[in-house]
Amino acid sequence: MLGTSSWQLRDGEQIIACNESLFGHSHFLIGITRVRNEALVLRDTLDYVGKHVDAIVAYDDASTDRTLEILGGHPKVALIVTNRSWEADIEARRIAEGRHRGLLLQTAREHLRFDWMFCFDADERVTGDLRGYMERTHSSDCDGVRVQLFDAYMTPDDHAPYQADRELLGFRRFFGPERRDILMLWRNRLEVFFAKHHGREPGGVEHVETGLYCQHYGKSLSVEHWEETCEYYLRHFPFDSYGRKWRDRKGRAIHNQSDFLRPLYEWGDTLFANAVKI
Repeated sequence: MLGTSSWQLRDGEQIIACNESLFGHSHFLIGITRVRNEALVLRDTLDYVGKHVDAIVAYDDASTDRTLEILGGHPKVALIVTNRSWEADIEARRIAEGRHRGLLLQTAREHLRFDWMFCFDADERVTGDLRGYMERTHSSDCDGVRVQLFDAYMTPDDHAPYQADRELLGFRRFFGPERRDILMLWRNRLEVFFAKHHGREPGGVEHVETGLYCQHYGKSLSVEHWEETCEYYLRHFPFDSYGRKWRDRKGRAIHNQSDFLRPLYEWGDTLFANAVKI
């Protein structure tokens, strides 16, 4: 079945062309990302991802900091879909993730030629040779790659706030063993699409392998950021599925074990050997 979702720009949304030298070429790997108020980590994110991808297409969801300026000034950013109207209600937030990524995928296909797509968040760092891995994968029957993601944690001896002049990769020492395998990479085929009920992952990817590792810093940029994250999920997501969990996490930014009551490990083989898939 071909992906049939067609996403239209809404009032308040527009497409901005950035580095026009990225148009008119055939790219091997491009990236998409949706961001809101990510100025703290964004420059490092774009520099890091830019080492692996040929171009980036971003959705800026009504940021009120310097996110849009940073996106527009980076040489790997080809296009930005900007939104000037933040939708705060719970139902809008539920739909937004799939809709924004669907619009990004559609916009990228309309303006760029590419073989593979990498879907990333600003607070993630896929480790290792991402591009080399995908070049080796290109000749196989695989049309998607799930990346193994682990959460970084602040601990009693390691909770200084992240500063924008730091590299985020390897910023924290300890990670929880809980592993989420997330479809972050897929071949550019029409069968691949985002629908309204989709979130992080698209539909239509059939032949998938698991590889690479990812450090996720959503819980560990700073104590202040942790508390803001708790409040965000409380306000904008259903209480039974998200809110209760994040309510209980308020005031508990510093960890001696993971949120799931398991030991923490330094990044590397011991962490991977003790991984618990969730």
